[in-house]
Amino acid sequence: METDTEPIPAASAAPAWVEAFTGTPPWAASATKPLREVGSFFALSLDIATQMVRPPFAWREFIHQAWFVARVSAAPAVFLAIPFNALAVFIINVLLVEIGAADASGTGSALAAVVYLGPITAVLVVAGTGATAMCADLGARTIREEVDAMRVMGINPVQRLLVPRVLALGLNGLVLNAIITIVGLITEYLFSVYFQHINPGSYTASLTLLVGLTDVIVAFAKAMLFGLIAGLIACYKGITVGGGPQGVGNAVNETVVYTFMALFVINVVLTAITAQATM
Repeated sequence: METDTEPIPAASAAPAWVEAFTGTPPWAASATKPLREVGSFFALSLDIATQMVRPPFAWREFIHQAWFVARVSAAPAVFLAIPFNALAVFIINVLLVEIGAADASGTGSALAAVVYLGPITAVLVVAGTGATAMCADLGARTIREEVDAMRVMGINPVQRLLVPRVLALGLNGLVLNAIITIVGLITEYLFSVYFQHINPGSYTASLTLLVGLTDVIVAFAKAMLFGLIAGLIACYKGITVGGGPQGVGNAVNETVVYTFMALFVINVVLTAITAQATM
């Protein structure tokens, strides 16, 4: 019996990075799952990068997500920066005093706060607060089939949902790095001068001996890159979730674990490259 029903438009078809492999033996599917996960992640990342430069841009969603992440991350970032930097400057000052180089305490503190602790602390906060919340939100939308409904209506969920979230986490990585660096430098100065009795004049005079403008720019670039990577992982786990509410919970846990693993490895690689470049 013929009907006048129109076929579902092409926009409803799921993109390549969410299509499951069918007709594969169970043992082969289990063995190749990590490779398929990595391939799907990079395919989605490429799709997000492509959609970033295509209009229209979801400004309202971007501002909403950026403000949300900033609101939930600012206080944890400050309270996490204080003990991290206090511990770092304590160890640095003990070593410098032992070798008779207490006058160089400022440059060691600046190197720790600006180059090393700032970006990694920022991404710990961003991944633990903003990325997990975004993954949970996207996962809930996915299991309620809101994402599929957007495709049926011809709305690209990557452009509408994922791009603003990834950019919001990248921007917050940059902003939080600035906050953490400032708080860290203040903490290290107070701890060095008032608790370890380092000469304040020598401390401030040596701040810029090893840290220059290039190091500051590299640190901020790393923080922004870490935020973008955390956003990509959160969006991928949220948009590909399955298994109902339990699957959303598992996706959130995997977001934290995978983000920390990826960012620590990338941080080691980038630190080694920049250290070799400046030698």
